[in-house]
Amino acid sequence: MVNTSAGILLYRVGVDGPDVLIAHPGGPFWARKDDEAWSIVKGLINDGEDPWTAAQREFREEVGVDVPAGVPVGLGTVTQRGGKIVTAFGVEADLDVSNAVSNTFEMEWPPKSGLMESFPEVDRVEWFPLAQARTKLLAAQHPFLDAVEAVVAAP
Repeated sequence: MVNTSAGILLYRVGVDGPDVLIAHPGGPFWARKDDEAWSIVKGLINDGEDPWTAAQREFREEVGVDVPAGVPVGLGTVTQRGGKIVTAFGVEADLDVSNAVSNTFEMEWPPKSGLMESFPEVDRVEWFPLAQARTKLLAAQHPFLDAVEAVVAAP
């Protein structure tokens, strides 16, 4: 069964162009990875769940606040390297993420130790200009940045 996820890419437009809000995954496997490790704020769609509803739920879980008011714009769907299908929605809004708090998950750490440790699902969310986001974001998700750029450029 293929995993399907839905997510939200907040964007804001400043004098230097659009900035996007992306998330760095938490946990020990991602601790030393930065470039091409970030993602849009996303998560799995439950059986029968509407993608927009799932995206809003995941945003709340991973950022700790509701999605700011705004009109959602479809940014398309991509298939990531592992086969996961991700659908994204863009929302133009500004959000102070200095107090963002993510939900947590547990895993055995260190491996084969028998010890369970709790980690944040997302260890930080930050605003990046599009050019820098292209360096940080997983390559498979770059089409979402292109879509935001097109939305902002549209009359």
